[in-house]
Amino acid sequence: MVKPPLLVATRSKGKQPEIKEILEDSPYRCVFPDEVGIPEIPAIEDKLEDAGTFDGNAFRKAEYFAQKARIPTVADDSGIEVFTLGGQPGVKSKRFALASPNQDEANNQELLRRLAGAPRERRKARYRCCLSFLKAPDSLPKTFEGTCTGYILEEPEGTNGFGYDPLFWSDDLQKSFGLANPDEKHAVSHRGRAFRAFAEWLAQQEL
Repeated sequence: MVKPPLLVATRSKGKQPEIKEILEDSPYRCVFPDEVGIPEIPAIEDKLEDAGTFDGNAFRKAEYFAQKARIPTVADDSGIEVFTLGGQPGVKSKRFALASPNQDEANNQELLRRLAGAPRERRKARYRCCLSFLKAPDSLPKTFEGTCTGYILEEPEGTNGFGYDPLFWSDDLQKSFGLANPDEKHAVSHRGRAFRAFAEWLAQQEL
């Protein structure tokens, strides 16, 4: 039996393999925007993340892509929150620093600059992920959330993952996400937890 498609509304090459693996046993077959012929329009897609909250951004992305594809769609928005910075970078995690050819490195350096000299107890942080699922473009959204806690290191450790992973010391793993292999990270990550909750819910639903 061929599974019906589920559009996972992300173009991130870092996220796609992780999400696809988590949803492998779900009633749906994961597809991504490029696979269903949705052209990338940065001027529009960048503005989808202006809602000001993770769940608001996730819903706006899900709604936009569901209207384009006309199939069930899930979107996520996620980022890292440092408590002493009032939750920053938060929804601005992807563009915390000024635009740069190596945006991840620029973001990491900006975060280290903001926390320069701060002791460990003032570097506590969490990764947070919110999902929004729409069975149809006009459906009410179903939302899911996952978090993982830790703190921001004074310098990067490891080169695995992407984004802030080399700076994030995981309470669960007792090492940085940059030193964790994919299976270790997926087991405890914010995105892994949110998408596993979504997968468990999907398994109980009628198509």
